[in-house]
Amino acid sequence: MSHDPSANAPAERDRREAVREKAQQVKAKQTRWRIARRSAIAVGAVAVIGIGAVGVSAALNSREDRSQALPDAASDDGFLVTSAPQVANPLADQTVDGTAATMAAEATPTAEPTPEPTSTAAPVDIRVYVDYLSTEAREFQSANATQLSKWVGDDAATLTYYPVAMLTSKSNGTKYSLRAAGAAACVATHASDRFFAFNHELLTTQPAVDTDGYSDQQLADMAQGAGVSDVATVRSCIEDETYTAWAKAATDRAIKGLPGTDGQALTSTATVLVNGTPYVGNMDDAKEFAQFVLTVDSNAYYSTATPAPSTTPVG
Repeated sequence: MSHDPSANAPAERDRREAVREKAQQVKAKQTRWRIARRSAIAVGAVAVIGIGAVGVSAALNSREDRSQALPDAASDDGFLVTSAPQVANPLADQTVDGTAATMAAEATPTAEPTPEPTSTAAPVDIRVYVDYLSTEAREFQSANATQLSKWVGDDAATLTYYPVAMLTSKSNGTKYSLRAAGAAACVATHASDRFFAFNHELLTTQPAVDTDGYSDQQLADMAQGAGVSDVATVRSCIEDETYTAWAKAATDRAIKGLPGTDGQALTSTATVLVNGTPYVGNMDDAKEFAQFVLTVDSNAYYSTATPAPSTTPVG
């Protein structure tokens, strides 16, 4: 029986065509996969860029919001003490009992004729610029907290604190002075009745210079410990550093000039003004400060007094 090779030719061609078709299908499938992969990468890249843009935009908006945030409670960058409860005072033995008005009355000049006031004298105006890393600010608060509280309670004085941040570089890069000043603004704005207590806590338990200082979370804990009622709002304000940009701007303004003074600028903390007159005595001597208040207040009192009409006949 003879064998005809040509009989296998169609089968061989069919096999080669099948292999070629299979190869083309595989190639087409790989092409489609590569195209899909490129498309997925492109879509992912666009999504990442979009998310990144949203994140950057949110960060910029958040930063802008913080930079524009101004504490409503501030007046000329200071916070008036509306409630001054008694606080722990490490130097209580140095405090002076009695109000400024009482002390002024005890020091009434005896020279004749004695002036007779026509109205009650206004409370003495006490303004205190504090950096929460300042040793002198701590000494002043520790020595004078009790009598300041009493004077405010007796309406013998108005007391305003001005948080500033002159020692921001003295906390290992954490900007503690700035953050603490911003935290004080948060409490003054959202819990004004607890500002005096929080301010006192910041000053009398201040961290050492050239340490990290308290974290934002710890500052919020201190505010809560001071008795703020709206804990969530105050904590959010402090931890978000809502008023740090304001604190920096307020410090810059104070360095250029203090409101209500004749061109005086902030050069150190604590800086204490009594009716606009700088106190230059010992910051840790409550008696010396009380005498200074007495002197300034008496001068203001008698400079506005009207002498009693003379009873000596004329002519």
